[in-house]
Amino acid sequence: MYHHSANATHSAAGTATGVLDPVSADSRDAIVFQRCTWCGTAMYHRLLCPVCQGSELRTERSEGVGTVRHSTVLHRNTPAARNVSLIEMAEGFVVRGRVMGPPVGIHSGDRVRLSTAKDPVRGEPVFQLTDEPLRAWT
Repeated sequence: MYHHSANATHSAAGTATGVLDPVSADSRDAIVFQRCTWCGTAMYHRLLCPVCQGSELRTERSEGVGTVRHSTVLHRNTPAARNVSLIEMAEGFVVRGRVMGPPVGIHSGDRVRLSTAKDPVRGEPVFQLTDEPLRAWT
């Protein structure tokens, strides 16, 4: 499906370059994401909207709060086990990152908050748990 903008002089390329630009110094501890101006879909590091294929994306700043959707413990290419998690942010987009703490203690459904927008080694967001993991009533 192709969308035609009423403003034919608007350059989509100017919007797309902002997607890959580094985060500015005043927001280095924030995740920036894109929102499609056509359908409102939130996404992370995309050039086109995955829903309507629109190229007019505006950049927004996330509140940094999300929920772990999936977490995997990796043992390869690392001196110690580490986790890689998919975090669904409150704004509706999903981002890959790391949650601080013992990798086996991170579970789907855990609520997290952004700790730093970029891990110095891997360059991915780092999160911390915001509350105790859900426990069964005894």
